[in-house]
Amino acid sequence: MALSLVADFELGKDVLPWLRAQRAASEARGAGSGGADVLENDYESLRVLNIERNGNIIYTYKDDKGNVVFGLYDCQTRQNELLYAFEKDLEVFSCSVNSERTLLAASLIQSTKEGKRNELQPGSKCLTLLVEIHPVNNVKVLKAVDSYIWVQFLYPHVESHPLPENHLLLISEEKYIEKFRVHVAQEDGNRVVIKNSGHLPRDRIAEDFVWAQWDMSEQRLYYIDLKKSKSILKCIQFYADESYNLMFEVPLDISLSNSGFKLVNFGCDYHQDREKLSKHLSLCVFTNHTGSLCVCYSPKCAAWEQITYSVFYIHKGHSKTFTTSLKNVDSHMTKGITFLNLDYYVAVYLPGHFFHLLNVQHSDLICHNLFLTGNNEMIDMLPHSPLQSLSGSLVLDCCSGKLYRAMLSQSSLLRLLQNTRLDCEKMATLHCALSCGQGAQFLEGQWRQRADLNTNRVLSDFLKIIQWISENVSACHSFDLIQEFIIASSYWSVYSEISNVDKLLPHSSVLTWNTEIPGITLVTEDTALPLMKVHSFKGYWEKLNSNLEYVKYAKPHFHYNNSVVRREWQNLISEEKTGKRRSTAYVRNILDNAIKVISNLEARNLEPRLTPLLQEEDSHQRLLMGLMVSELKDHFLRHLQGVEKKKIEQMVLDYISKLLDLICHILEASWRKHNLHSWVLHFNSRGSAAEFAVFHIMTRILEATNSLFLPLPPGFHTLHTILGVHCLPLHNLLHCIDSGVLLLTETAVTRLMKDLDNTEKNEKLKFSIIVRLPPLIGQKICRLWDHPMSSNIISRNHVMRLLQNYKKQPRNSMIDKSSFSLEFLPLNYFIEILTDIESTNQALYPVERHDNVDAEFVEEAALKHTTMLLGL
Repeated sequence: MALSLVADFELGKDVLPWLRAQRAASEARGAGSGGADVLENDYESLRVLNIERNGNIIYTYKDDKGNVVFGLYDCQTRQNELLYAFEKDLEVFSCSVNSERTLLAASLIQSTKEGKRNELQPGSKCLTLLVEIHPVNNVKVLKAVDSYIWVQFLYPHVESHPLPENHLLLISEEKYIEKFRVHVAQEDGNRVVIKNSGHLPRDRIAEDFVWAQWDMSEQRLYYIDLKKSKSILKCIQFYADESYNLMFEVPLDISLSNSGFKLVNFGCDYHQDREKLSKHLSLCVFTNHTGSLCVCYSPKCAAWEQITYSVFYIHKGHSKTFTTSLKNVDSHMTKGITFLNLDYYVAVYLPGHFFHLLNVQHSDLICHNLFLTGNNEMIDMLPHSPLQSLSGSLVLDCCSGKLYRAMLSQSSLLRLLQNTRLDCEKMATLHCALSCGQGAQFLEGQWRQRADLNTNRVLSDFLKIIQWISENVSACHSFDLIQEFIIASSYWSVYSEISNVDKLLPHSSVLTWNTEIPGITLVTEDTALPLMKVHSFKGYWEKLNSNLEYVKYAKPHFHYNNSVVRREWQNLISEEKTGKRRSTAYVRNILDNAIKVISNLEARNLEPRLTPLLQEEDSHQRLLMGLMVSELKDHFLRHLQGVEKKKIEQMVLDYISKLLDLICHILEASWRKHNLHSWVLHFNSRGSAAEFAVFHIMTRILEATNSLFLPLPPGFHTLHTILGVHCLPLHNLLHCIDSGVLLLTETAVTRLMKDLDNTEKNEKLKFSIIVRLPPLIGQKICRLWDHPMSSNIISRNHVMRLLQNYKKQPRNSMIDKSSFSLEFLPLNYFIEILTDIESTNQALYPVERHDNVDAEFVEEAALKHTTMLLGL
């Protein structure tokens, strides 16, 4: 399936064996009995309570005496630890441990079993306790009320040394949030106790809210309060020094007035009625490292025939509301919509019905979102139990006690790319697959290690994508597949190197998409931008603020395009044809840029290439390459303030090198598939079906790059021309040359003149090629062809050059016949004029020579040409 859920933790595998070992050891000491049955009862009560920021998992179970036991699973050491046990038959619904594992906060309620009473605090429904557990010592009652209380310790970023003060959030069902400051001290060695436990300072940080969400990874609290029936989303950021700030507030066009009270990610909520789950609203906030901020919302569902859900792209200033109809709806359906955070994407799915991948970075066009319905592998393989989306693409299945890491599978997306028929699905799947290869560099710790182990697999999948594209260049009608692949892949190649690149480089070749996506309707609306409450930003908040500033002021958008390069390149080519070229230093600087690109490309690809590219001096392509380097560098310097010039230059070289490398890879994939060899490069061989297939894909590559005005690897046009000569009839070949599909290079034509003999067919081909060459190249090529036609062309050019400034002078009408080999007065007179001009020019410009072409050569060529015309 395209969405891969990798289990990182399972109660049944990571905790239960440890419990059994502990029980066995206890029984061996004679401290217990009834092993197997009791273990099964323990397993039934075993469940996850909370996942802390450092990845440690807190779980609970009841022993054979009904006591509540708290345990902790360390994700780093993969070891279990017993934290605390209550010798009372109570139900735990919220728990948290501080980072040093010295304090345990827990909320308990009276057991639901008949005949049981709450013996700890008569008259209250919920008891919130703070326990010293290093070692087990005092228990302090924080709350004893008739409403539910959730607890959560704050985790500072700096964990190198214990802090003297711990901070604990208490979230009340009565719609307020308090922060307790707990001072601790060490006594009698390592014993940790609470100081002034009789009075713990507290701050009320929020009240009158109807919804709240905890971000454990980033230590953020999101909540919504109602002001004049308007839903206002707010966010509090907690810092390493335990201070906090209200960061922003933004109105949301959603109705929560009758939705009751709901918390998200404050531990595992086992008290939510699963049968009513599908009828409740779903609301969650997702962020990622790029500064995105999305609010996903699905209102209460009265009937299942039609589903509506919205995503507010706060960082983009708009929202999108999607509506889809369901088929084969079960009237007793208990499953609701699930939202998952997949970094660059948000996944929306209803088990057994649909799966929707929404592009967070590029939300403008619906074709960049992947929508699947019906009997699809991706839908069928997803868990049907409710999932809880945590920070960092973590997903918790509370029912089974499994913690997953959700990620997109590039290999599965490739299979979907191969099998799907709709252009919109191909577009979305291609972008999903290309983004998958970028995820590894953002992983940390143990996930980074796993990503390194998968590098070869990711690279293999990427090459398979290239192979598929080379075999299906005509598979899409709504967009050019090669263009989309080159632009998107090049974008991702530099995306991670510097912030704001996504605003400066195009990520797609498609600017508009007006075709509807089958099975879903969409309404897009502008939304209010957040009101930022602070003025100094760092990290994520700096990136979010940059995104918001871009939405406010970037009109038009800053995406780079090659229009300026096109004009300048055409000017340089025109100057070259007329022989008027601007300063040598300017042109040399451009060509030096091209040399840097080629060197950068070759340094990254040490293995020899199958195709003969990058091996010749293609001045036109090098000019285009160098101009693109200059223009793109200026573009970055204008918009990336504060970034080192050297870093920008390297990023530009990497980007353009990637463009060229992708073209090489596409061509090599086709070359490898058709098993072409080096003898293809000679003109004296006949074209095969394999050569024609490669010629076809080269033509498609040329079309794709021409419309975007992108450079091609030097040697591309030479190889393209050779294959064209092999595969095309003469009239088709000449038509391709005249229409600009085939560009004649000096290397290609030189090889043609040397490889082909002077048969009548080859003479016709050679002459047709020569007359289509630019004058300067044509003169060089003619001297390589020992043939009367080339002599004739050389003579004509020589005469034209001599006579272009000739002024007729009075001459003696008598010609000295003794100096000529035959009596043909018009030719004799003409040759005498040429000889005089040559003598004059030699006197004025003694250095200028033209490869021994003189009046005598012209005379000989003229006679041969006349002889041929007369058939003598």
